[in-house]
Amino acid sequence: MLQISHLAKAYGRNQVLHDVSLRVLPGTIHGLVGANGAGKTTLINCLYGLETGFSGTVTATAAPGRPVRETTGLLPCEPYFYPRLTGREYVQFCLQARRRPLVDLNGWNQLLELPLDRYADEYSTGMRKKLALLALFVQDFAYLVLDEPFNGLDLEAGLLLKEILKRLRARGTGILLTSHLLAALTETADEISVLVGGRIQRRYAAAEFGTLEADLLDHLHREKLGLLDHLL
Repeated sequence: MLQISHLAKAYGRNQVLHDVSLRVLPGTIHGLVGANGAGKTTLINCLYGLETGFSGTVTATAAPGRPVRETTGLLPCEPYFYPRLTGREYVQFCLQARRRPLVDLNGWNQLLELPLDRYADEYSTGMRKKLALLALFVQDFAYLVLDEPFNGLDLEAGLLLKEILKRLRARGTGILLTSHLLAALTETADEISVLVGGRIQRRYAAAEFGTLEADLLDHLHREKLGLLDHLL
């Protein structure tokens, strides 16, 4: 299990996260939704060890006493690629950085259809996202943390990604998934947590997803909905 317990993080006097607790079980997809500035990326960075100076604990039962990143793959919202590295060299670099053997990429690339021998910094936004995902999928992670994985993908690639995530879940991978595309979460997740102002406002089980959109609309835009009633 990937466990966040009572996590709090501040930058000076600006408290970004307040007593956040969240868990991702093996073989489940846990969605995380929130408006810009809610603290999602800060939470992910704390979880993965990219931020320090926070209180609370982050643990992974697959690696007791070791950093979460040893068993967890991370897709940042905007993946970075070194210039003048081909797509193939980027994936090889990611494997070598974790001291993992190089693998045959042909099978996965028949799915993702990337020009692996072109420079990655010449890729389109969607191709960059697929390349970063490819580097995760060829490794056997117990957990994946995916920050906005659907951003930049076209319809075809987005549908394929949903199916890949469902099959990884069936294989036992635990996945923490953020997205501004609410349908992407409700169609794949087993549970969704709503982060508002650095706090988990509510958790929704799959049976409750039908009320999630209306609840968010009311919470985030209550005053604007009143104005909309006046205008229309």
